[in-house]
Amino acid sequence: MKKILITFTLLFSLTSFAQTINGVAIKDLDVQYLQIIGTSKFMSSKLNIRIDIGQRTKLMSSNSETAGIKDANGEVLIFNSIIDALNFMSANGYEFVTSNILVEEDQNVYYYLMKKKI
Repeated sequence: MKKILITFTLLFSLTSFAQTINGVAIKDLDVQYLQIIGTSKFMSSKLNIRIDIGQRTKLMSSNSETAGIKDANGEVLIFNSIIDALNFMSANGYEFVTSNILVEEDQNVYYYLMKKKI
């Protein structure tokens, strides 16, 4: 019984630190490409980061509910800059492909295409 409890505790602790998108660990996403979308936070130097993996989104849900990167506690991660988000995704098995910056509603929106590392 102790071995089962120890094994369960160990497995839970290893998976509890995984960052997730829609409840799936980033490293376990079944996608070849994803897109990082970064927008400025109002009155802050930080960015709102969303990840587009081709998932369906609910019509009335917020961006952070549908595509935010969440930590083990279910809190949406906040990134200091787009480079912070790129480094995070690189550490989680993705590499940079290309980027675009567009102005939408008087705000810069950063689009970064990432590909899963082979």
